[in-house]
Amino acid sequence: MNIQIQSIHFSANDKLKLFINKRVDKLIDIDDSILSATVFLKIDKPGSYDNKIVEIKLHSPNSEYFAKKQSNSFEESTDLVSQALRKQILKNKEK
Repeated sequence: MNIQIQSIHFSANDKLKLFINKRVDKLIDIDDSILSATVFLKIDKPGSYDNKIVEIKLHSPNSEYFAKKQSNSFEESTDLVSQALRKQILKNKEK
């Protein structure tokens, strides 16, 4: 499993990367066919409220999953994105 984390215009610390890896691993446990994940971390307008953006794209042979969420912290945004992706994966598995 290949998880790529790209932080745009800043460098993410190891604690944040570990947190994101754990969340993505939980999503992979739901669908074994997921081959890779790309995570983008962005800061929108520094100094403003709700400016941390997390985008996650999961790649599998069957389909691709994508979610983007924005909140006050990267951890909260990651939780929101993982919940959205979890719904997508479960909905796709029902088909």
